[in-house]
Amino acid sequence: MELIVPTHEGFCSFHSTLTSKRLSGCHNKRSSVKVLVRQNKVFAISRSETLGRLSSVDKRPHVVENFEEFESNNYLRRLVRNGELEESFKHLESMVYGGDIPDIIPCTSLIRGFCRIGQTKKATRVLEILEDSGAVPDVITYNVLISGYCKSGEIDNSLKVLDRMSVAPDVVTYNTILRTLCDSGKLKQAMHVLDRMLHRECYPDVITYTILIEATCKESGVGQAMKLLDEMRSKGCVPDVVTYNVLINGICKEGRLNEAIKFLNNMPSYGCQPNVITHNIILRSMCSTGRWMDAEKLLADMVRKGCSPSVVTFNILINFLCRKGLLGRAIDLLEKMPMYGCTPNSLSYNPLLHAFCKEKKMDRAIEYLEVMVSRGCYPDIVTYNTLLTALCKDGKVDVAVEILNQLSDKGCSPVLITYNTVIDGLSKVGKTELAIELLNEMREKGLQPDIITYSSLVAGLSREGKVDEAIKFFHDLEGLDVRPNAITYNAIMLGLCKARQTDRAIDFLAYMISKGCKPTESTYTILIEGIAYEGLAEEALELLNELCSRGVVKKSSAEQVVVKM
Repeated sequence: MELIVPTHEGFCSFHSTLTSKRLSGCHNKRSSVKVLVRQNKVFAISRSETLGRLSSVDKRPHVVENFEEFESNNYLRRLVRNGELEESFKHLESMVYGGDIPDIIPCTSLIRGFCRIGQTKKATRVLEILEDSGAVPDVITYNVLISGYCKSGEIDNSLKVLDRMSVAPDVVTYNTILRTLCDSGKLKQAMHVLDRMLHRECYPDVITYTILIEATCKESGVGQAMKLLDEMRSKGCVPDVVTYNVLINGICKEGRLNEAIKFLNNMPSYGCQPNVITHNIILRSMCSTGRWMDAEKLLADMVRKGCSPSVVTFNILINFLCRKGLLGRAIDLLEKMPMYGCTPNSLSYNPLLHAFCKEKKMDRAIEYLEVMVSRGCYPDIVTYNTLLTALCKDGKVDVAVEILNQLSDKGCSPVLITYNTVIDGLSKVGKTELAIELLNEMREKGLQPDIITYSSLVAGLSREGKVDEAIKFFHDLEGLDVRPNAITYNAIMLGLCKARQTDRAIDFLAYMISKGCKPTESTYTILIEGIAYEGLAEEALELLNELCSRGVVKKSSAEQVVVKM
């Protein structure tokens, strides 16, 4: 039964129930009828009849889709849109099992979803189901799967997908694969893929050549890359600013800064204006070679030519000035940034804070931290780690602990190095109890202590004369599959020697060697001093001379030990 009724624009559907005696085998059976409105036409379809016979007044070709299939695809779209990947996959399987043909758009989104969470095998299965259903995936569907494999490092699988594509790959397909091969240092294999691309009459674009030029610069040098640039031009493909930036970066990395500057100046004659990134590449190279005056001139030249400097431009210069100790100039540049429409970020302030800390100007460092916050620029974990390291080195561990406790409230989560810095600082000033509290706190936050954490605690406990507690931590370290290093062993031995337990220290040396940890010069000098400390100066001196003759202990180190004895 079919019914066509003209109606208003839009789409609606409703159910009605009719008694039908015309259908064989369905005497007095009620037949569900769907009425669909599409493009000013109403289609009424009985579920008891053969579906998929939507008629229209005009005879324009359209995709035939029965009602159940239409509803199934709608449900699939909703599931995918809501991120219910597993439910979407089950529904897709059920659809195909029931003979429905899935829509490629939600299936492509489903493939993308599985790839995003690293389930590339499941994504491939979606493609297989799609192909087996009779649907024809388009190039976008294949590109999404190829991109997923490339992002997860499964380049061989992405090439397999390329081989099995039922539609012609486009330039995006090849660029995705070429980028991954080049980033993995597989330039030779990338060139083979380029040959396949040309063989299939898919012509490279500017992105294709730029990817290959960048990889060639890294592997074979700028000379070879220039040949590729010539080939690019000969094929009628015009290089853009990104292409030239890649080449300028390559020239700078080869230490040919003057050539890079010449290339920069010639870019307009090639029909391409340099951008801020081009200038930043040159500036970074100038700063790394100490050419500050040239960098200043280039900045002025940028502004004169209407190329506005970015925050990155200023950060390059500020970082250089701070490393050179020119803090006055760095501050001046920082203050001028708003004049050029640039707002300083944490990377603008961090070099200044680091420089103040290095010069032990902690008051200035904290002052600039406050300035930074007052201007709406919130410090990142690098800022705080810099400050905490300096405070701990300066013995101001209480201030460091106070700052650490405030980090979470400031929306900045401490990382392993943050805790290690403060734990080490506390351990060095005899506050191991507080250091152990921080160890427990970091564990509660899901951070796993490492060899540095434990070595700091072991050394601190040993210095405080709590050798047995230090040894307990040492064994905890072994139980956690963290391999102690020579520093850890030395800390225990030093503690034992100070406690006049040199015999146990010698046993620890034997244990150290049995575990495959090579003793250092410090290991032996600690033991010699320990032997002398117990009143066996002659024996200690004899052992020291023996170790010197074997080259285990340097003469200069031996002289220092003798002075202490």
